[in-house]
Amino acid sequence: MLQQIRVFHFHHPCGIQVTTCSTTMKNQSKKRNDNKPQTPASKFHSDFSTCSKEKDFTTSITLFESAVSQNIKLNLHHLNCFLYICSNSIESAGDTAIDKGFNIFYHMISSKINPNEATITAVSRLAAAKNDADYSFELVKSLIKYNEKPRLRTYDPALFCYVKKLDAEMAYTVEKDILSMGLCLEEPEIAALLKVSAEVGNAQKVYEYMHKLRTGVRCVSESTAEIVENWFGGEMGRKVGGGLEDWDMGRVKDVILKNGGGWHGLGWVGSGDWGVRRTTVDSGGGCCACGERLACVDIGKEDMEKFAQSVVALAVEREKRSNFTRFQNWLDEHSDFEAIVDGANIGLYQQNFADGGFSVSQLEAVVMEMYKRSNKWPLVILHEKRINALLANPCNRGLLQEWIDNGILYGTPVGSNDDWYWLYASVKLNCMLVTNDEMRDHIFELLGRSFFPRWKERHQVHYTFPKGQLKLEMPPSYSIVIQESERGAWHAPVAGENNDESLRTWLCITRPEICKASDEVSKSEEARESGKMINGKIINQSFNSSHNSETICLTGKRKERSESPTK
Repeated sequence: MLQQIRVFHFHHPCGIQVTTCSTTMKNQSKKRNDNKPQTPASKFHSDFSTCSKEKDFTTSITLFESAVSQNIKLNLHHLNCFLYICSNSIESAGDTAIDKGFNIFYHMISSKINPNEATITAVSRLAAAKNDADYSFELVKSLIKYNEKPRLRTYDPALFCYVKKLDAEMAYTVEKDILSMGLCLEEPEIAALLKVSAEVGNAQKVYEYMHKLRTGVRCVSESTAEIVENWFGGEMGRKVGGGLEDWDMGRVKDVILKNGGGWHGLGWVGSGDWGVRRTTVDSGGGCCACGERLACVDIGKEDMEKFAQSVVALAVEREKRSNFTRFQNWLDEHSDFEAIVDGANIGLYQQNFADGGFSVSQLEAVVMEMYKRSNKWPLVILHEKRINALLANPCNRGLLQEWIDNGILYGTPVGSNDDWYWLYASVKLNCMLVTNDEMRDHIFELLGRSFFPRWKERHQVHYTFPKGQLKLEMPPSYSIVIQESERGAWHAPVAGENNDESLRTWLCITRPEICKASDEVSKSEEARESGKMINGKIINQSFNSSHNSETICLTGKRKERSESPTK
């Protein structure tokens, strides 16, 4: 701040000359200006700043009406703020909030201010509060003429209003529009569609949304769990399905295997009452209510191939094409691996101390442990530069040369990112991946939330070295996801805050009579295969209760029955 300085000289009675200064600050004139009355526009902007923070409905309406009466120019931001406050005040202010909100919207249109997505979302909420679902939906569709794209929240008022009115067909139309915009339904939307389908008795749609919950939600909230319980415990739920005699159970098993386990998607199995219970699942995946063993659900074959191609597309985009193509061709000729090892991640684990470097002993321990578990060597991915450096040390040369000779060590070219190589190999071969890399880099996010998290859950093996001893953390023996068994039973995990999975609540939904009949069919098939059924009676009762469960080996592939030596 500039200062004005005036200097005065006078003589003290004692004969001393005294100099004094008088300082005048420019902010004194500012204070005088502050005392001047504010213009209507400046007062509005000051009051608006406070109003937008406090979100007080009464104050905001007074401020809006005052601005209009004084011809103060309001912009899109001002009006959207007022609309937001109105739409959030419906519960407390009722019809007043709705009417005032529409007045603000009409003022916006008459002022030739184009609405945006935030505008339409707020006004759509106002329309839905008046139970005018049609107008709410029309508002959403009107965004296209303003070159604006709706978000999921923009559709919610219309969708939930149609659900409330039990207008299932229009709710499905809204869903179709949502999907056409490239948006994905989340739990509130799927649960609402499930609820309206159940209430109007559309069993096919209930089945469809149960599977949408499975793929999009995995663990259901308490409110969604209640919707599921009400359907299976209600009259309409009892009527769906047919007996086992109507099903080709071999086909059901094949589809489950093709889908990655845990669901078939062919429709309701069985008939009669459902037993709906809340229970827990033991560490081995056994339901503590019905005894059925839950599956470790993987990505289906078709989706796995798509996933592999998306990895290739990203890798080729960022790697030298010839290098990665060479690796693809090599992998086609060496496809018998059941595990892939991220060599750098393991060798550099906890080596950030003074004498730390690359621990070959840690890498060797992992390779040997994976071999012991499957009787097959894993494939180790490591940079060529790192391999050459390790070969230069006589202590490592023998081991690495042995791996090279056995074809279990692949060196990625200088300048490449080995992440793409071990990720592609594990996806392409559908096998385990030993790494502590959580693959959270932005580049991995391009692979999408649909496949990647599910794939990691099923295929990633973590490791530690407590007190220098290797400890592997294998994927869980079962998947915490909604599951549909081959005999028509459903199991749904309920979301909770417990870190201990043994305490998680599960919905167990079975048809007791169908379960008994399914067990008898399975026992009969097993006995016939072993040639030990005489006159309709099983003479060998050593039936394996896990016969109906897919046996998961280290690779995540199905373990085939051994062929007879004579074949």
